[in-house]
Amino acid sequence: MHKVTAVGNWLSKWFTLLVIIWAAINYFVPQMSLWIAPKTSILLGIILFGMGLTLKKDDFARILKRPVPVVLGTVAHYLIMPAIAWVLCLIFQLKGMTAVGVILVGSCPSGTSSSVMAFLAKGDVALDVSIEALSTLLAPVMLPLLLKIYAGKYVAIPTTQLFLSTLKIVVIPIILGVVVHTLFAKQVEKVTQVLPLVSQLAILAIIGAVFAANHNELFSAQTALVIPVVMLHNLSGYGLGFLFSKLIRLKQPQQKAITFEVGMQDSSLGATLAMKYFLPAAAIPSTIFSIWHNISGSILSSWWRQHTLVTADESAATELATDPSTN
Repeated sequence: MHKVTAVGNWLSKWFTLLVIIWAAINYFVPQMSLWIAPKTSILLGIILFGMGLTLKKDDFARILKRPVPVVLGTVAHYLIMPAIAWVLCLIFQLKGMTAVGVILVGSCPSGTSSSVMAFLAKGDVALDVSIEALSTLLAPVMLPLLLKIYAGKYVAIPTTQLFLSTLKIVVIPIILGVVVHTLFAKQVEKVTQVLPLVSQLAILAIIGAVFAANHNELFSAQTALVIPVVMLHNLSGYGLGFLFSKLIRLKQPQQKAITFEVGMQDSSLGATLAMKYFLPAAAIPSTIFSIWHNISGSILSSWWRQHTLVTADESAATELATDPSTN
């Protein structure tokens, strides 16, 4: 187990670089991962089952006990990111599956990487995890609805199929993970150290599959616009998320959590749904987002960690996590 944990830690340290290298390999040798493309939903289910294994009843009790910042953070996420995606598609005049892919990743729940970034930035991890859980559980309803609103003019949206598929891929694995954790807590604690490694390998496999499936289209004129769009999407999410948290007068640790929760997306879910219900080209924005938000999140969390003076009040705010009385 110690060796597995060491490998996981090493992979975490170099994950962004490994993603870039693995993506390049699959661009030049697509045969390596083409066979994975039909299985991306299974891989995502494994990732989210692992997420469920890390959740406890206390995580959900916290949402019910102090719901205001959690609900506001989730609302901010689902209002800000899809709207930014839609506006960027208009500004950059994106069309077809490229526009659908940008809006799709913008409509996804918050990414699992956000809790890591919040921790590294000395943010309110409890609030981050609560928003992540709530936004993910709402995904079967929110994702088809937002795609219908923002991407309906580009392509017919299979709302019913998206709802059922997101329910099956996202919610059911999480619930199963929570149930297993509840019933077999002691046994689960022994394997939780392996979960980051499993999740990272699954994400690498999904990214490899997307690059392999799109190797002929990655450097087209339309696709070239995706890189600045994705960067602006993510950075705008950080900026507006931070301003929103300031507007509702949250403490500094909670501001950091909201910033990451708004700006970081579950890009693996976006890539999986794009491959399943649209064309492979629609998965490119999610894949680029996956690479970029790990880079930007690492930079922002590092800057925040180095420029934060944690006061007694802010430490207490972190302990109280999502208590609206501290706002």
